[in-house]
Amino acid sequence: MNKILFGILFFLCQWSFSQNITSYEHFKHHSVIKKNDTINYYVYSREKISNTTGILLFIHGSGAFPMFTVTKDSKTTSVVSTVPFDLEKLPKDYAFVVVAKKCVPFVTTNKEYQPSKCFYENESLNYRVWQYNNVLHDFIKKIETPKNIIAIGHSEGSDVVAKLGTVNKNLTHIGFWSGSGNSQYNDFALMIRKEVSEKKIDEKTAAMKLDTLYEKLKDIEAHPNDINKFWMDNTYKRWHEFSEPAVENLLRINIPIFAAIGTQDQAVPIESSLIIKSEFIRKHKKNLTYRIYPDYDHGFETVPSNPNEEPQDMWMSVFSEFMNWVEKK
Repeated sequence: MNKILFGILFFLCQWSFSQNITSYEHFKHHSVIKKNDTINYYVYSREKISNTTGILLFIHGSGAFPMFTVTKDSKTTSVVSTVPFDLEKLPKDYAFVVVAKKCVPFVTTNKEYQPSKCFYENESLNYRVWQYNNVLHDFIKKIETPKNIIAIGHSEGSDVVAKLGTVNKNLTHIGFWSGSGNSQYNDFALMIRKEVSEKKIDEKTAAMKLDTLYEKLKDIEAHPNDINKFWMDNTYKRWHEFSEPAVENLLRINIPIFAAIGTQDQAVPIESSLIIKSEFIRKHKKNLTYRIYPDYDHGFETVPSNPNEEPQDMWMSVFSEFMNWVEKK
């Protein structure tokens, strides 16, 4: 169980990869001050912002990670990022927007960031939705007449984008990527059952694991605002706040939705995502495009079928399909 939970946590949090060394320097800082709170957001645009015709908002996953971590010494500079896009391949007429989590820096240099109490106090679904909603309202004023206002949420960000779509009326398209339809709580139970179906554990062991899981969930819900109790490196408050089933919010949205998940997703069981498609059919809603990508993992990277294969990063391929879909919608 520990290995499975560690894998789920790792991919729920973020994944990192090398970026162009100067990529973080191309983002321009903006801020919104609301209710004595400052929301910091960052914009990348190949054109002048005033010349762009679209907004592309990316909502990343869980965890307190700077978007860029820079390591420098006398000879080299390396940059690791949690922004999974190839910036040079973004549409030149779109402004690309990312939002910093509360009390998490956009970039760090030669130091390891440790989450503060401030981060844990504000780690909630409603707070993140509030941040992104205010950022959109602020940034829209900087573009004369945006043609498309798109939000893509990945992993935990999928929960955020689903709820954001119920409150922000300016959005034109939504990307719901690597997200669960059910409560995140139920995903852990599904993972245990998958272990059984894959013959990794027997029924007796599965029953014991489920009992342990449900006792932990009961304890979390008995202390839903506790930021000192942790499970899998996340606070009880965080687990409680993100236990809301995303499908309930998705069904309230009437603009086009592009839901995407890989069959080899290690963090979100594809079985949890399937409820989205079936519920849209049951409710006679026509605004969902649902894509399943065979052999892609949580970050849309291929999972090799043998030791001689190398994984391939397919994130930008999915993004390209998504943008073609946007143009047709």
